[in-house]
Amino acid sequence: MNTRVGARPWAMAMAVVSMLFIAACSGRPEPNRPPRDGEVRTSTHYLLSGLSIIPYELGHIYVPENRARPDSRLIAVRYMRIKGTAPAGTPPVFMLPGGPGDSYIEAFTKTGPSWFGAGRQRADVLRFRRAGDVVVMDQRGASGPEERLGFNYNPDGQPLDRPARMEDELAAAPSVVRRALARYPDHDLAGYTVLQCVEDLNDLRRALGYAKINLFGLSYGSQWSFGVMRLHPETVSRVLLSGVEPLDNGYDMPSHVWAALMRIAAEAEADPQLRASLPPGGLRQAIDAILARLETAPVTVRLKSGEQIVLGPDDFRLSLVARPSEWPARIIDIYRGRYAAWAEEVAASRRPLGSASSALIGPLIDTSLNVSEARGRRLTNDPAVRYLGAWGFAPAMATASLWPTPDVGDALRLPARNPIPVVFLHGDWDTSTPIENSREIQPYFPNSRLIVVHRGGHGAIYDLADQNPELLDRFLDYLRTGDMTGLPSEVVLAPPGFIAPAP
Repeated sequence: MNTRVGARPWAMAMAVVSMLFIAACSGRPEPNRPPRDGEVRTSTHYLLSGLSIIPYELGHIYVPENRARPDSRLIAVRYMRIKGTAPAGTPPVFMLPGGPGDSYIEAFTKTGPSWFGAGRQRADVLRFRRAGDVVVMDQRGASGPEERLGFNYNPDGQPLDRPARMEDELAAAPSVVRRALARYPDHDLAGYTVLQCVEDLNDLRRALGYAKINLFGLSYGSQWSFGVMRLHPETVSRVLLSGVEPLDNGYDMPSHVWAALMRIAAEAEADPQLRASLPPGGLRQAIDAILARLETAPVTVRLKSGEQIVLGPDDFRLSLVARPSEWPARIIDIYRGRYAAWAEEVAASRRPLGSASSALIGPLIDTSLNVSEARGRRLTNDPAVRYLGAWGFAPAMATASLWPTPDVGDALRLPARNPIPVVFLHGDWDTSTPIENSREIQPYFPNSRLIVVHRGGHGAIYDLADQNPELLDRFLDYLRTGDMTGLPSEVVLAPPGFIAPAP
């Protein structure tokens, strides 16, 4: 092989990358004055994608921290805009991330080795250019390093010498809230709600000059989208949602999560590699047996460190949800009394955290949304609390009044009929926002379609991008044109390849 043949193109490529780096770092200078309410400040950056150089706009919009107060200070909310490949006049797609606290923009702002690790996320965003100009928006309070508010959800840890107990969690929660709020005495944290996020988006829409927009929302991004559709329906042309979380569904119904686990179990039990390892009666009876065993007597396990940890039924409930490919083997191992890996995992979760690693807008937004009284009763009396406990909702509901964000009220929370066209794309193995969310909310949207992604998890739309990109393009074409014709009612992903339990 003649190595000199490739030397010149490589050198040229490196030169291009260098030029792009310089260009990306040379945006417009910030105005030398305080920002105004609704003002956008932006700079142009460049991305090398394949053989194309893609310019994009990266900036901030300045908005009141709390619109309920006339004297509120301004905060910066980050956004990014990328020109699409759709015909002129196509409404832009506003991409709304999940969390609360996630960001699509960070994939474009990382540096060093982290830049290469974020290639998948950048590709996911760039794919939406097919549907129009792409506007990606962060959430207030989680908008770049300077604007990110963090808190420590486990500052003191939990003891190893007794099992997890709900009463301990509830007793420790007020201190966690007080310390979280004390970190930001100069912030008006009452302003960090989904309502304010909706108005941030509407201010950005106006500032960028769009009369109509399309929405894509994943997880909390879907809640954000529901808020926009409720409060500013005249601005929305059409919507694509995945990992759907209606405004009254911030806390998952245990029976819906359990149903997703049982769908995974049914497929796992038919897997030839797992069949020989299955306990009598299958995975559900194994779960029943484990809970009965731990309720009779907690187990003590020696850790690699030499310490001992005591595990009880609520530790198992807290650990019950796992990646589908790993979940059956976890249940089988615990059923067989092989506790070592599980014990190490639980011990790590009980140790105190040394940093404020979680987004503070998570509990601020979630407790402000809370749930309606009717849904609260359903959660408390749900039969699958037996398997999953009340951990997914009871601590948050018990501390809702301690957080400063006001309750949004049932006028916003409860679903209402809405004519905006919506496609719901939802995985039936989603244990974070179960598919029953979409089934419950869809009847309120008469111009909608529900597409079930069989074997799809919380990121079903990105699983689809990996396994069937041509089909995903059809959903993006719907966003561009509004045409739902020919969209399938079901998509089937490849089996996950279940991990076998230890022999």
